[in-house]
Amino acid sequence: MQSSAEAAPIRFASFNAYLNREAEGQLLADLATPNNPQVQAVAEIIQRVNPDVLLLLEFDYDTTGEAVRRFQENYLAVGHNGAAPIRFPYVYLAPSNTGIPSGFDLDNDGQVSTTPGTRAYGGDAFGFGLFPGQYGMVLLSKYPIVLDQVRTFQMFLWKDMPGALLPSDPATPDAGNWYSPEELAVFRLSSKNHWDVPIRVGNRTIHVLASHPTPPVFDGPEDRNGRRNHDELRLWADYITPGRADYLYDDRRQRGGLSDTASFVIMGDLNADPIDGDGMPGAIAQLLDHPRVNADLAPSSAGGQAIAAASTATGPTRFHTASFGRQSLRLDYVLPSTDLRVVGAGVFWPAPGDPLFRLVGDGDPIISSDHRLVWVDVEVE
Repeated sequence: MQSSAEAAPIRFASFNAYLNREAEGQLLADLATPNNPQVQAVAEIIQRVNPDVLLLLEFDYDTTGEAVRRFQENYLAVGHNGAAPIRFPYVYLAPSNTGIPSGFDLDNDGQVSTTPGTRAYGGDAFGFGLFPGQYGMVLLSKYPIVLDQVRTFQMFLWKDMPGALLPSDPATPDAGNWYSPEELAVFRLSSKNHWDVPIRVGNRTIHVLASHPTPPVFDGPEDRNGRRNHDELRLWADYITPGRADYLYDDRRQRGGLSDTASFVIMGDLNADPIDGDGMPGAIAQLLDHPRVNADLAPSSAGGQAIAAASTATGPTRFHTASFGRQSLRLDYVLPSTDLRVVGAGVFWPAPGDPLFRLVGDGDPIISSDHRLVWVDVEVE
């Protein structure tokens, strides 16, 4: 029998918090004291939304987890401007493919860069990053994480996805040849990582399916990033579809996808707008239109609505979650399975005039992040 606390709605949130830094170790330094204004703003947003399960993206990875510890101790545990402190006793983090050198010329610029800190180095890494672990992610939870059942897909090779949308060199008539056979033998699909992290809520298990696919930009006519983004999203679509994930293997070499009776929430900065942007047509529809995904209630905000006249978007901006100058997009998602009843959803994007608008600002300069925290409340029986 569930307690009243367990029966209450559970708030799942995804937040690209822009806590990446240009140099390895810089985030650790910024978190060493409680005085960084940007981190304070990020922490206050989290405190005001008060999620139960939070996926933080663009949080530089360190092997010891010291950055997460400092963030919790120096920022989340300290109330900001009247917001109550928040504590997440359960934490999961794992390595990211960003900034891990491949040893190959993956961007085909004629050189293999081995010097961390340069964009050329990032272009040849398995996932773009100026150093190993830049743009990582971390999961924070008020509910226990079943660590021995976590699955990660950091090492899954793109070529091993049937029908993979491998990019082609536009200077040749051949298909799928942007990467050489030697490169494809080591090229990982996930630009960061894909995690299946089970969380125990009373007697139920909910699988948090977390990822941060590459943005479908910063490439050329070969569209290597757009194609990779599509297939990173397809990984989850196949993972939750019975009979479609037999080809998938995780980092423990276990094969297959999620049980057709399992509950899940897909979360992350998925870098794909259903209407606007540079993503491949239908990329995010693989999830939004999936029969096992409950996408009926799209999170929205007054702040997103307020920028409609200034945005270049053709889609409704009230659903948008990121702003880059005059371009705003829906990029961040919290997508529960259909067996979870959605009872609320939102995007933390206060409109101008709201006292909390100070936490997001007009984007110049960036106060907290160029993305907004997205949340969905679900009931778990």
